[in-house]
Amino acid sequence: MCGIVGILARRSVVPEELLERVTRSLAHRGPDDQGTVVFREAIPEPVEVGFGSRRLAILDLSPLGHQPMRDPATGNWLVHNGEIYNFREVRSKLEDEGATFKSQSDTEVILKAYARWGEECVLQFRGMFAFALWDAQRHRLLMARDPMGIKPLYYSQSDRQFAFASELRTLLQTESVHPKINQAALLNYLAFGSVYEPDTLIEGIAALPPGHLLTWERGTVTTSRYWDLAASNSVQSQPTIEGARRTQLEREIHSLLDDSVRMQLVSDVPVGVFLSGGIDSSSLVAILTRGGVRPSTFSIVFREAEYSEAEHSRAVATLFKTDHHELTVSQQDALDSIPSAIAAMDQPTMDGINTYFVSQRTRAAGVKVVLSGLGGDEVFGGYGSFRDVPRMERFGEFWGNFPKGARRAVSGAFEFISPASDQNRKLAVLIRGNGQVVHPYFLSRTLFAPKRRAQLMRFATNDVIDRAKAPLCESLRQAEGLDSINRVSYLESCCYMLNTLLRDSDVMSMAHGLELRVPLIDHQLAQRVLALPGSWKLEGRTPKALLVGALNGALPDSVLQRPKRGFTLPFDLWMRDRLRSDIESAMKRVSDGPLGGLLSAQGAQDVWTEFLQGGTSWSRPWALFVLQRWCEQNLS
Repeated sequence: MCGIVGILARRSVVPEELLERVTRSLAHRGPDDQGTVVFREAIPEPVEVGFGSRRLAILDLSPLGHQPMRDPATGNWLVHNGEIYNFREVRSKLEDEGATFKSQSDTEVILKAYARWGEECVLQFRGMFAFALWDAQRHRLLMARDPMGIKPLYYSQSDRQFAFASELRTLLQTESVHPKINQAALLNYLAFGSVYEPDTLIEGIAALPPGHLLTWERGTVTTSRYWDLAASNSVQSQPTIEGARRTQLEREIHSLLDDSVRMQLVSDVPVGVFLSGGIDSSSLVAILTRGGVRPSTFSIVFREAEYSEAEHSRAVATLFKTDHHELTVSQQDALDSIPSAIAAMDQPTMDGINTYFVSQRTRAAGVKVVLSGLGGDEVFGGYGSFRDVPRMERFGEFWGNFPKGARRAVSGAFEFISPASDQNRKLAVLIRGNGQVVHPYFLSRTLFAPKRRAQLMRFATNDVIDRAKAPLCESLRQAEGLDSINRVSYLESCCYMLNTLLRDSDVMSMAHGLELRVPLIDHQLAQRVLALPGSWKLEGRTPKALLVGALNGALPDSVLQRPKRGFTLPFDLWMRDRLRSDIESAMKRVSDGPLGGLLSAQGAQDVWTEFLQGGTSWSRPWALFVLQRWCEQNLS
């Protein structure tokens, strides 16, 4: 696990001091080692290439795992962030074909795999990764990002320079990017509380999408998709599946699930498990235990009983006889961590404070690698959206048959009946159906409804609105052909999970030098589950029926029937009390800082007033507060 950065300069130089400085900016991601290299190419044109790496040593703790790493047989250079969990299997294939290795690292396996298979080497890997490789013979740069987008990779380009990094803030320090806000990204932030890839909040910096390759050659950048979650041999279109065939398919899921969890134990340092006592984290513990592993589990336990989930995590730890550790904290501890959590954000997000706090405490306990149950809801159908969105689709189709005038009248009635109801506002938008909603799924995830977004960004042009819709439309296009339930699964995975959960988990865990692994979204497992009929995910009353079925009764009813509850903090209370003055001050500064001219100060104040009056959720003013603070810290 690392932080990586690179600068390619055409007919100019890469200042070594600059390269060292931007590499140091990633020190939190890799506190164990730092390396930089600058090399020059004269053919086919003069170019200097600078690579930098900060390393969190997990595999091969010796100096042989140092990066940037060079393959002496080809002259290729590599910087790599992440883990290739099946690297020993890939290494064995390469050794059978004559490759020799000097280290025990997965980084060297990538170099040798590329030398043998070229770009198609990525099809051999199971893991989370983002890497950049300089091909010395072809005089070009190749970048790749893992299929599910677990590890980030950003890039920027100008006439004379191309740069990439694990974090957007690092690219801002290369001085090749003018810190100008991307208005389309800002509009999507208001819509969802996070920026949707491939856009970033900064104009001129893009995210390499999951499952994509990028090549840079003589100043020309080309991207291509090598994998997509929905691109599989689907069986879901079959109206019926015989019992024997269904049993076979379910066994495949069981096997892939077991393989993914056990495979992600690969490490030369101890691996722990985040345990909340819910289905997802408990499933990881159950799978490890039945495989003969006694895992170390870690749970946050609040001193205040109303926020603590201690009884649930203790029950699971006791059932499976784990080496359990409770990290006892107070509400004040969490509140005190908020300023540093906002400072750690690579892009603004309405979420992520919880992950920052849990990661901080876990790393302080001496843990370097943890497994998380993130992704179980998206892959196995754990959200209410799996039932709600198909209903919303039918609801929208029904009202779509009515004249526009009638739709406007009914939508107005919905807003009038309960003006303080966020749910009614969304239904009113769905009834109105005037092109504001790309798909009901996005409405279900909406933070600020279209009317409120228009009040907050009064001067958003049609071009900005179209650019904001583009990544949503692309995700929807990729989901064509899926049944309604699997369509939700795809969109949850490629939108909310990618742009909020995974991004926040990466940044907030790496802020403390903690590697967070997510076995439930192994790409082979996720793709195979998506290929099954969506109805299988919602059968009966058991939540996440496919996942629970794969455990063969290992989880007790107390876990299965427990009401769904995330790791919650009392933000509503804090914002009316301890955080109130900070938020009110930030709202007043909206027109003066980097957001001036883009965001309406009056619109922001109206949101705050509505919250104080009980008319909207705390998440909306909180999202505006975080946005303002992030911009002040990074763009002023």
